[in-house]
Amino acid sequence: MKVMAQDTRGDSRHRLRLLLTLLLAVVLPAAALIGFTVWNLRMIQRNRALEAAIQSDFAYTLKIAEKRIVSQANKLVGDARLGFPTDRDPIAQQLDATLEKFPYVRQAFLYDKQSGWNFRARPQDYSGGKLCPDIEERSKMFYAWLKPELREMTEMLHRKEKVDGVPYYFGARMIPKGDKAEYYSYVIFTLPHFSEERQAVGGFVFDTRYVFDSFLPRVLDDVMRADIADASSNYHPRVAMMVHLKKEKEAIAATSGWDGGQAEVERYLEMAFPGLVLAIKFEGTTVEAIGERFLRTNLAIVIGLSILLAAGILLTYRNVAREMQLARLKSDFVANVSHELRTPLALIRLYAETLELGRLNSQDKFQEYYRIIRKESERLSALINNILDFARIEAGRKEYEFRETDLAELVRSTLDSYRFQIEQQGFTLRENIAVDLPPLKVDREAIARSLLNLVNNALKYSSEEKFLGVNLYRLNGNVRLEVVDHGIGIPRGEQSRIFENFYRVGDPLVHNTKGSGLGLALVRHIVQAHGGNVSVESAPGKGSTFTISLPCSAASGRESGSRAGRVEAPASA
Repeated sequence: MKVMAQDTRGDSRHRLRLLLTLLLAVVLPAAALIGFTVWNLRMIQRNRALEAAIQSDFAYTLKIAEKRIVSQANKLVGDARLGFPTDRDPIAQQLDATLEKFPYVRQAFLYDKQSGWNFRARPQDYSGGKLCPDIEERSKMFYAWLKPELREMTEMLHRKEKVDGVPYYFGARMIPKGDKAEYYSYVIFTLPHFSEERQAVGGFVFDTRYVFDSFLPRVLDDVMRADIADASSNYHPRVAMMVHLKKEKEAIAATSGWDGGQAEVERYLEMAFPGLVLAIKFEGTTVEAIGERFLRTNLAIVIGLSILLAAGILLTYRNVAREMQLARLKSDFVANVSHELRTPLALIRLYAETLELGRLNSQDKFQEYYRIIRKESERLSALINNILDFARIEAGRKEYEFRETDLAELVRSTLDSYRFQIEQQGFTLRENIAVDLPPLKVDREAIARSLLNLVNNALKYSSEEKFLGVNLYRLNGNVRLEVVDHGIGIPRGEQSRIFENFYRVGDPLVHNTKGSGLGLALVRHIVQAHGGNVSVESAPGKGSTFTISLPCSAASGRESGSRAGRVEAPASA
């Protein structure tokens, strides 16, 4: 024992020296990295402050541009609105006059309760004396929208006029056309020559080409000249602006200096011409490119050192943590397995000594003791087999022998062999085994061991309501074997880890109950080797349901290419 203690202390000192060496190897480059980073950040902060100032100026410029667009659009609408019919004019003729007078009006419409729906368009929107199909569809769309909403629309517009002074409602739509979408915008307003009590609205669709080719470029150029001429002279190079659709990046209207590329700041138009986006940038470059030359070398150094440092820390942590975890797992494993072995051995010894001393007079008692010794021996064999199976799996030498099997009979016989222990612990066993199950090609011993591992788990971790249910049925081309208990349950965050080697849930009852931590890991490996999967549904305090799902063609595909129906299982990860 003294030699072992000295070895243990020697191992501890070795680990400590290893840890200190690795930490020093990490701390020294970390100190250099921190010093360099502090210096570098001060330089970067100066660039970032400049970038933030530019971004703020850009955002302010776009806000000015939007206000200018709204103001100019309101002026266009106001001029056209005054040309709309009065309640005494011929509506169709007056709408045609409006179309002819204002080049930015493509289609005009008027709707009120008395005169009904009136929709007029430019000559190019007609074919054979009738509206083109897409324009006719547009007319129907507006009519279907305004007919039920006329009262609410007029009331809303009158309220808007009292608050803002502009009774206009701007809208826009994207119409699929081939592999692209066609944009058009419209405006709806109250009629100045109609009384407020009369429910009537007018409106028109903007000519898209006029908006894109004339209106927006003119407004953007005005903004550039009037609002940022002085500001742009402070920067080099100059500033350019453009407008694009929300879901596209191609410019539909731009100032003369726009040369493409990524916009620095964008702003959605919400009031006039919704669906369009204002964008601004420097001509020929970006804010990022201005400071790129300075940042490139410094950031490359920082990133390189950071990666090396992170890799060193990760390697150190993983190596030390893995070594400590393995040591802890080995210690726990030996202690748990020793306890698991001690319990059946103690029972076997107790009953064997009782039989040896000849203290029994009843033949029934003899049979009962023999049966208990046999059951505990089987339990002991199962535990040893679990350990041996785990060793074979880790070494990549585990093999399975698939044979056509009546799974219902296998489940019944397995439960019968374990029934004494189930009843001895006071559990109520409920079996629900279907009778129409097809035979499956499985490894009988492996499937039986999987079932016993799940049953044993249920017995261990059901402290209050001692119920055990086993269901076997067919569903969607699979045979499903369920083990249900009303035990302590498993938190959702740990359900994905319970099938890992040695892992045990952090519940006090689990840690007070001895176990090897291998049962569920073996179940998962066995089921996967059969082409199936194992899952769990559980909640703390509400029990658990473990489900083994095997395809009805289980092992048939895996058998080909193996000798005598035997399949060698791969080593577990």
